[in-house]
Amino acid sequence: MAAPAPLLRLEDISLTFGGAPLLADVAVSVHQGDRIALVGRNGSGKSTLLKIAAGLVEPSAGEVITERGATVRYLPQAPDLADYPSLRAYAEADLGPLDDPHRAERLLIELGLDPERGPAGLSGGEARRAALARTLAPEPDLVLLDEPTNHLDLPAIEWLEGEIARMASAVVVISHDRRFLENVSRKTFWLDRGTVRENRAGFGAFEAWRDKVLEEEERDLHKLKRKIVREEHWLTYGVTARRKRNQRRLGELNALRQRFRSHERAPGTAKLEATETAASGKLVIEAGSVSKTLGGKPLVRDFSVRVHRGDRIGLVGPNGAGKTTLVRLLTGDLDPDEGTIRHGANTELAMLDQRRAALDPDETLEHFLTDGRGQSLIVGGAQKHVASYMKDFLFNPEQARTPVRELSGGEKARLVLAKLLARPANLLVLDEPTNDLDMETLDLLEELVAGFDGTVLLVSHDRDFLDRTVNAVIAPDPDRDGRWIAYAGGYSDMVAQRGAAKEKPRSATSDSPSRSRPNPREKESRPPAPSGKLSYKDKFALETLPGEIEALAGEIAELEARLADPDFFARDPAGFSATAEALEERRAEHAAKEERWLELEMLREEIEAG
Repeated sequence: MAAPAPLLRLEDISLTFGGAPLLADVAVSVHQGDRIALVGRNGSGKSTLLKIAAGLVEPSAGEVITERGATVRYLPQAPDLADYPSLRAYAEADLGPLDDPHRAERLLIELGLDPERGPAGLSGGEARRAALARTLAPEPDLVLLDEPTNHLDLPAIEWLEGEIARMASAVVVISHDRRFLENVSRKTFWLDRGTVRENRAGFGAFEAWRDKVLEEEERDLHKLKRKIVREEHWLTYGVTARRKRNQRRLGELNALRQRFRSHERAPGTAKLEATETAASGKLVIEAGSVSKTLGGKPLVRDFSVRVHRGDRIGLVGPNGAGKTTLVRLLTGDLDPDEGTIRHGANTELAMLDQRRAALDPDETLEHFLTDGRGQSLIVGGAQKHVASYMKDFLFNPEQARTPVRELSGGEKARLVLAKLLARPANLLVLDEPTNDLDMETLDLLEELVAGFDGTVLLVSHDRDFLDRTVNAVIAPDPDRDGRWIAYAGGYSDMVAQRGAAKEKPRSATSDSPSRSRPNPREKESRPPAPSGKLSYKDKFALETLPGEIEALAGEIAELEARLADPDFFARDPAGFSATAEALEERRAEHAAKEERWLELEMLREEIEAG
């Protein structure tokens, strides 16, 4: 029986911009039911390839073949709603005569939007949700999603994961959100240096596969270089043979040299280093019974917290819950209605704004980085030429006089990071720092945050990034407006502490992670696959687990001490039961983390032994 024809086929697609090839002989197919992650560096051409597949960009060469009658819908990064009187009209614009006329309205409501609302004044997240409703409403055969999670909060991201799981449509998605890609993909297209490699496994297997491909490539390049050296030696010192044979060997040598010269190495990675200043005091921020109401809505109510030097705290919650307000209160940018905020001694703040508000589209990169003070800036107490500093963030020296408006979203994100990290600070406040960054730059940002000697406040919807970087999470209480709760550990630890049974959202507007996500303890208990080296995640876990184990041991001791009070049960039977349950949970979590640490330690010893 013949295999079914693909829904979409790209044959030998090539595209050149300004004389430079962006895509070269790309050939891929998308079949019914595919769930494909399209990954690659910023500027590698992912969005352009998706637009070619959607028929929005004409390739320089090659052919786009869509199965007869197949419907394709594309989600752009920057949806334009200006010409529509309401969100309903916008979401229904692509519906055909046979499509469900009520589905667009239903999706808008599930995404927390009023169908009769006009497009004026929409936030980035609201515009993205409306665009999702329009893209998914016709239930197309193939959905092409370009950064669908940008500007979405966690409930909306988890709603989208559930919607993709329920859909019959094939899906190709570009995203910087690792957890999202792991949850929705079953195949990976890697766009690298103009060509696409395919791996028949989801994004969860991508990084190990990518590293293996690059290692093999370097090994082959080394072999080629050695072969060239041997041929050069033969021509110079070998026994003289027939002239024709010498000419043939010389021709082969020239071909090898050309092959070596034309090989395009994998692009480098950004060099992210924070400019640290003198250490702050041990107590960085103390909030006492803080409350704040804006527009008649209580965003923060009776919140108290102590932030110490070295803490890395994540703030999560749905859009509009008050994360930015809470950060502004903690940093002193906004006065509370009630309560007190106290800052410790010698606190130096550097803040990254998720809206990139500091960027003037007409300003050049050089002027932005140096504040118009010539061609140098101070980094780490030393003067550095702006072109040299730009290289650390993957900018070419000739881009120094390029206006900001010509940069891609990823380049703008790197530029703002470059400005932020040049500023001496012992308190970093990062508001959605992962937006528009590629995976490699995200890895470096994770290392920077995890290794920063000062204190970090991190607002993010990226669950994987939170799990890899923070040691505490502050989240809104889903049952009480304005109440915020602090949890020890990362995002997955927060989910476990809240209780997985309460975490499945009914819609994208509820503040709760999805039950479909695997239990983090089950994930932790799996033995790591043997490899030639520990992954970054394993190394990070090996370094951080002892601290988490020690913290849990302290919690266990405190709970045991409370239960040892002979009057506790008589005074508060419900509190005694809750404490006993909490003790069992902490003991189980403590045992799981100890077991995970032992597995990783044994793996490390095994790898080092060789």
